[in-house]
Formats: sequence, C-alpha cells, structure tokens
Amino acid sequence: MMTKIISIFVSFLMFISPELPALLDLPAIPSGQELKLEERFELVWEDEFEGDSLDTTKWDDNQSVDTLHWGPIRKGGYWHKDMIDVRDGSLVISTQYKDTALEGPTFGSPDSYGPGYYTGMVATAGKHEFLYGYFECRAILPKATGMWSAFWMMNGDVYNVDDSGEDGTEIDVFESMDYLHAWWGAGDCVQTGIHYDGYAEGHTGVGLGKWFANNPYEEYNTYGVEWNENEYIFYINGVETARTSAGGVSKNPEYLILSCEVAGENGVAWADRHGVGEIDIEPGETAEFIVDYVKVYQYK
Repeated sequence: MMTKIISIFVSFLMFISPELPALLDLPAIPSGQELKLEERFELVWEDEFEGDSLDTTKWDDNQSVDTLHWGPIRKGGYWHKDMIDVRDGSLVISTQYKDTALEGPTFGSPDSYGPGYYTGMVATAGKHEFLYGYFECRAILPKATGMWSAFWMMNGDVYNVDDSGEDGTEIDVFESMDYLHAWWGAGDCVQTGIHYDGYAEGHTGVGLGKWFANNPYEEYNTYGVEWNENEYIFYINGVETARTSAGGVSKNPEYLILSCEVAGENGVAWADRHGVGEIDIEPGETAEFIVDYVKVYQYK
C-alpha cells in the first residue's frame, strides 16, 4: 500500500515537472520511449545460465589484479569465487558473513583473506568485449541493507585521466542501493549513472537518478542500456529512464560485470557508505543476487 501511495505522489510530481522527484531524492517512474528491441536490434551474445556451473568460455569468476586493477578486498568485504553458483537456470551471487577466511588464492596470496563478509563477481574481461548495442540482464535483487548488487560495464582505460570518458567509461546499468528505504515505500528502485577519469582526484561521476522497478527484491525485472556513438540510454523493463552523453561516449570496447558489494573499506563493513545503511546480514544468513540471463544485442 505504501509503495502505491509513494508511486501516486511521484506521478503527481512528474506531471508538474519531471525533475521534481530527483530534487527531492525520490525515485521516478520510467516514462520515456519504449525500446522496440526486435525492431531495432539482433541478438549476438547471451548466457541463460543453464547447467550446474559457470560457463567459463563466457565469464571469469577469478579475475586477476592485472586484469581489473582489483585485489581480494572489495570495499567492506571480499570477492571470492566460492560465492558464485549456477542453479535452476540462474546465476546466483551470495553474500554471507564468514567467521573464518575462505581459502585462497583467488586474486592474490592466500593470506589476503580474513573473517568478514564474502560476496562475488563475474566478468567477461579477457573473453568478450563489446562496442555499442543494447545490453540487458534479468534479475532479482538481494534483500539486505549495507550491500548492493550491480550490472555494469568497464574497460581498463576508465583509469586514464584526460577529462574525457571517450577512452573508457564505467557504465552502471543499475545498482541496488535503496533496499534501506523499503519501509517507507521508496525501496523498490535502482540507481544508474556513469564514471570516468579514474577514481582518484580526477574522477567524474554523473548520477542519473533513482528509478522504480516492479517489486525488484521479489520479482524479476529487466535492466538495460543502449550505447551508441552519441549517448547512453537506460531502460527498466523496456522503458527509458534516463540518457546522457556526459564526458563524451566511450569509443572503446567494454566488458560486462555482475557483482555484489559490501559497504565499507579495507574489508571492514561499516554503515552508510553510499547511503545503504548498516549491513543486516547476520551470521548464518544469505542475501542472493539471482540473474536469469544476460543478453547483448547489436543494431540491425
């Protein structure tokens, strides 16, 4: 009921001005153009996660520091391949607290891991990279505060600091950072945005807002981005949410990533990084990011 009330209120705000929900830090309702997928695109790559293990011709769950510039510690937790599973036609990335360290090495030396929150990621880096098209996943989001799931795109040149995103841009198709707000009806949403020029002093991030999905922590929704020479156009369930050409559109191929993150730093979880609240996954509990498929299309 509360979600319906919030949605009606947001609809009223959008009728007055489409910018009002963002100004009030409220999610907006997708209301742009429809994708017209079959009319404009053809499928060139997909994974529907059949079988009982990750297809390592498409994905790597053991990315090296050299490939992705990342180590075993990821924000407030650890990325580890043991948190990746394929079952019942879906990819499942689990987030759990571990009293003892999982065995390494996954990224580096065995002693890089310790007690704490463990989760995971898969990426197509070194296997499949793409330039332009439409990129979509269908997923159920993990039910927990203090962490989030994401579908995003990257390449190594994102780290170049040159006042441009044309060599490489982190494209966040979605991030599920708002489960914290579910109690007042605005948690059924995701965020989207882009980043370029690295992640230090030269970094530029462009947030494009929060957008309602359909009961995303219990039901499947699709999240996609159309990337062409001129702009990025984001979609939820085939309806446009936002678009941008900030920084200049990336002109280099990029790889796909599905991941979960734990809020915090140096492997220690702490509250409210990115506003996600304190982590509420107790020992013995699991939050699951369930992905039904990932598909890549190119223009006809």
